Amino acid sequence: MLLAGLFAGFLFLGMVVADWIQFTRLTAGAGDYGCGVARGEDRLPLAPWTRLLERFDGNGILTLPHGVARFFHEERRILLRPHATRFRTAWPMNGSIDLVPDGDTTRLNWVKRVPWSSAVLTVSWFAVVVIGTLSFAIAYLVEGGLSTLSGILMAGGIAGLGLLVLAFGVVTVSLAYRLEDHRLRQAYQELRAALAQE
Repeated sequence: MLLAGLFAGFLFLGMVVADWIQFTRLTAGAGDYGCGVARGEDRLPLAPWTRLLERFDGNGILTLPHGVARFFHEERRILLRPHATRFRTAWPMNGSIDLVPDGDTTRLNWVKRVPWSSAVLTVSWFAVVVIGTLSFAIAYLVEGGLSTLSGILMAGGIAGLGLLVLAFGVVTVSLAYRLEDHRLRQAYQELRAALAQE
């Protein structure tokens, strides 16, 4: 049993590492990889869109002060990855930008993504906390735990602790999202300025 648990642990760790490696690569396939967390649209006064090629080097790379962008000509897509700084959260964010010619402008359809492992682990953690708290409350109620004052106080304390853990998770995820989103937006503004310059 211990051997099966160790194997499952190594397999899980290997899947998380493989997920992050695939997510951080600057390849055409990485542009569609990850869990989409936001979508949007922007426009550049740039036509034809093929003029974008002038901004990238021979490998399709454009180095930015706070990130790196890679242009894939056949897919008409730019993959944007902000640089990692001193502090990295468990929810790194990349952006993929599809280029759509639209008259005398170029439409930029962007998607923000996080690694699948980060999204799955976050949802699983919240599910465990919520289901665990609710199942305790229901089981405690069924067993007559609310029949005494001390039982009511204990149930309130356990439910309050579950809500506190849930609130802590919400705050942690929202702060991490804001930090990673800020890094990606900063890199995007630098990319946009580089693409829009004459």
